[in-house]
Amino acid sequence: MNPCRSFILLSLMIPLSSLLAVETNTSPASALMVPALFTDHMVLQQKQADPIWGWDTPGTKVTVAFAGQSKTAVASPDGKWMVRLDPIPANATPQLLTIKGSSQKLIQDVLIGEVWLCSGQSNMEFMLSKDSNGEVEVATANNPEIRLIHVPHLGTQELKNDFVGSWALCTPESAAKFPAIGFFVGRYLHQILHVPVGLIDDTWGWSRTEAFIPRSSLEADPRFNQLMAETLKQEQALLPDNGNAEYAKAMTAWEIVAAKAKAEGKNPPAHPHRYLEDRARPGNLFGGMIHPIIGYGIKGVLWYQGETNTGRPGEFAKLFPFLIQEWRRVWGEGDFPFYWVQLANFKERQPYPTESQWAEIREAQTRAMSLPKTGQTIAIDLGEGKDIHPRDKHDVAARLVRWPLVKDYGLTMPYRSPEFKTLKIEGNKATVIFDCFDGKLRPFETDEVRGFELCGADKVWHTAKGTLSGNDSVVVTSNEVPSPVAVRYAWADNPECNLFTEDGLAATPFRTDDWSWSDAKPSVH
Repeated sequence: MNPCRSFILLSLMIPLSSLLAVETNTSPASALMVPALFTDHMVLQQKQADPIWGWDTPGTKVTVAFAGQSKTAVASPDGKWMVRLDPIPANATPQLLTIKGSSQKLIQDVLIGEVWLCSGQSNMEFMLSKDSNGEVEVATANNPEIRLIHVPHLGTQELKNDFVGSWALCTPESAAKFPAIGFFVGRYLHQILHVPVGLIDDTWGWSRTEAFIPRSSLEADPRFNQLMAETLKQEQALLPDNGNAEYAKAMTAWEIVAAKAKAEGKNPPAHPHRYLEDRARPGNLFGGMIHPIIGYGIKGVLWYQGETNTGRPGEFAKLFPFLIQEWRRVWGEGDFPFYWVQLANFKERQPYPTESQWAEIREAQTRAMSLPKTGQTIAIDLGEGKDIHPRDKHDVAARLVRWPLVKDYGLTMPYRSPEFKTLKIEGNKATVIFDCFDGKLRPFETDEVRGFELCGADKVWHTAKGTLSGNDSVVVTSNEVPSPVAVRYAWADNPECNLFTEDGLAATPFRTDDWSWSDAKPSVH
């Protein structure tokens, strides 16, 4: 039997709860080791009790010395040890971190500043060199007080404790392959706050939200019973040696397509086994890419993801806030800031009205702001209809960075896009009142506010005219809807919409109805 297939078969026979208990270092360490997070050029989060950890021979006393502090711990029976440093203010002077146990490790050039985790899928992973001004930005990306580290792609159900990587100074070479949005936000923070900045790249294009969440947590929550039942079915379909018809069919189809691709000199599609180690399987990216960094001192998270979950917006509306809550839970540092970019406009522009799961995903993202210390950046005007990866990441980052600057660092500036507040209906007029957060509404290019739709009790949507009324309201009317009951704005994959604040922040897409998600299952009576 093929060893790879034997491993897959064995994995699927083991209870999932047992698989999730597996970690990289299952046997006690025999020598002093630290994870890749603790290497030369690292940045520690200022003003927090940062943990430093690693492994050594069980029972060994380990001493960590840094910035005049000395902390000790004893390696547990599994070899793990951890200390916490007293909070330290920002410091751009390189310092030495010393770890002494069964041997000694010297970590050079350690700075103290602001550390942000950059995570999500391809639009966060999108490299600086590919930005619309990538050549210029890369050429100027030479700042030794900004430090970068990559967590490599790894999908696994095992809870990994480490990864292959190390911190690097920000240079044109290192910045070129770093996520553009993360780089721009980090550069803004450094320039404005005048402190060192550490950025962690933990991204994988085309990943699903559930892949970033602990598998055990998804299995324990009844809201995700359908997701996990379908996951288990898909895993079982990949059993190679049980005569499974679905597996045999998938293999036959793959072999035909792969042979054709090879004959044409193209890359073959992913092997059917790929799902087991890929970025869609629930828990895979948590185990392989998030678990190794849990506990490292961070200020917060910058996130851009959701495109791959567009087929199930109602499910995503539960998954996304759950991800935020789970990360905060496992980090054990309270409600750290979590800021994200809402899905940009994409696909061919369709005439209004139209249904859109992309619009539903955007609504789900907006709803997640009910959680504390969260914030959303609207990018409905910054996408490209023909490209799911718009190249203008600088403007996205310039909006995203406003959230931490205002909420975490005390600056005063416009930072939050207008959001739907209330609806007042009088006759055939529907007046939408926005919360503008001290801003003033302004239609772009035309006096008419474009992008609104109205419907009556029949739930049939019609294109509507929007007229600005004061600084925070829009009056919406349509000849086809004499008695409106609901309004929606920018409700399309790639909507024509032109409502902004005078400060240039795009209005948040919304709907006023509470009707079912497109993926909702019909009630059973």
